[in-house]
Amino acid sequence: MKKHFIFLIAVCLFSSAYSLESTIVGSGSIVNTWIWEKSIGGGTNPYTATPKSIGFTKKVVFTPEGKVITYKNNIEIRVSNYQIEKGTGFSDQAEHDLITFEGKTYVIENLDNQNLTIVSNNADAVRTIYKR
Repeated sequence: MKKHFIFLIAVCLFSSAYSLESTIVGSGSIVNTWIWEKSIGGGTNPYTATPKSIGFTKKVVFTPEGKVITYKNNIEIRVSNYQIEKGTGFSDQAEHDLITFEGKTYVIENLDNQNLTIVSNNADAVRTIYKR
């Protein structure tokens, strides 16, 4: 019985460690370099902005250490902290994963191994789309 108990504890430890690792640096992870593709304005201010229409490129790099590095035309312009937590979305009052960086909070609408879509967690609800 003692061996079964120790085995159960070991399995729990390894499975929780694997789960934590996959959310931090796995394929559905925020940690990576993201290239800005476009931003779409909310209902009261509809617009679409792209690197071509705005005249510059933008990328953000989220590090495992909780830093976000922002580049404009491949020149580093800002380094700040980011934080991910559960919270309430402004538009639907439902629980979402929220990310806060550069003084703003966003709802993580889509995050997979190739796409990141964040939406401003306020009344303007600007949607920003990044690709890896």
